Amino acid sequence: MKRIVVLLLAVLLLSVAFFYTIMYCGLKSSVDGKFFFGVSYGQETVEEAKLLIDKVKGYTNLFWLGSWSITTNETALNEVCDYAAKANLHFIVFFSWVSRIVYPWHQTWLDTAKERWGDKFLGVYLFDEPGGKQIDTGGWNEEMVQVFKNVSGYSEAAGLFVSSISSINSTIDVKKRNLPMFTSDYALYWFDYLAGYDTVFVELGWNHNTTKHIALCRGAANVQGKDWGAIIVWASYEPPYLASGPEIYQEMLAAYRAGAKYVLVFNYAEDAETGKPHSILTEEHFKAMQDFWRYTRNNPSQHGAELGQVAFVLPKDYGWGMRRPDDNIWGLWHANETAPADKKAPLIWANMDKLISRYGLKLDIVYDDSRFNIGEKYSKVYYWNTTID
Repeated sequence: MKRIVVLLLAVLLLSVAFFYTIMYCGLKSSVDGKFFFGVSYGQETVEEAKLLIDKVKGYTNLFWLGSWSITTNETALNEVCDYAAKANLHFIVFFSWVSRIVYPWHQTWLDTAKERWGDKFLGVYLFDEPGGKQIDTGGWNEEMVQVFKNVSGYSEAAGLFVSSISSINSTIDVKKRNLPMFTSDYALYWFDYLAGYDTVFVELGWNHNTTKHIALCRGAANVQGKDWGAIIVWASYEPPYLASGPEIYQEMLAAYRAGAKYVLVFNYAEDAETGKPHSILTEEHFKAMQDFWRYTRNNPSQHGAELGQVAFVLPKDYGWGMRRPDDNIWGLWHANETAPADKKAPLIWANMDKLISRYGLKLDIVYDDSRFNIGEKYSKVYYWNTTID
């Protein structure tokens, strides 16, 4: 009898372990490894960059060098990267594009960056908000706006968006060196990853729904086997731009609990009179950053405490901005218009709201795509046209 009981217990334990593996194997990777927290820098001088590094190095481990003025000056770029590395900060470098002709030294810089700075150099931030620009302007850059005018349907738009980013010289130059590629966005995260990005920072701000946009970005990363992060951006187009210290603290906390590998605070605005870039962080924001850093050090178990366990599946290639019910689809059609828009938006919106209310940060929003097995990643899957009580 005792042997039977022991055998039954062993079977039960194996079953639990198997269930845990099936349920969470696709989620665990999002919180494995090191957690990175830091600030962006978008001003123009090496001196200002050093001042910011000195200010935050005690409570961050990541510096995003987002100044095109510096990344087009080899001496300045190397000086800032050296300074960040010496301060024991990891760093990501922004390139508006990787030059082959205007700044040919970009090529050799990328060749030697890993050798020079080792694991302190995390990769290249290439372009900016490609999905959001697509949604708002009908093309992710000026050239593509013209090309997209001839697009006739969702799948054609999706294919063009993905191929136009993945095949551009700058992307090729980063990828052939096996350097991680980053961007930030507020729409079309799924397609950013398909286009070759290894990490997308979901923008938390603009009065967008934090839970929804985390679900969209994290869901895309989880299903496609990529990393994701969050960046706290403007709450308003008017000064002081960022939300209050306590408010951005809550945004950072949500991203941390949702399993973000990276959390950043955006630090850029242009002076209305001179057009010069300047810092927007106040002491209130720096205090919130210190408090958050302390929380992460004291509560490592809370990183990924609310991973995506349930999926809401959108129609294939339905590139809808989803910031509001009438948001654009691929920047070419308004939701609920006549063909080729097909009036799916009201049902998607209603079901999405129900699931966000029910599951909160445990919800991921993904796309129907035969290349990925969504069912193996989640304990429960709802399709966009499912009847949800």
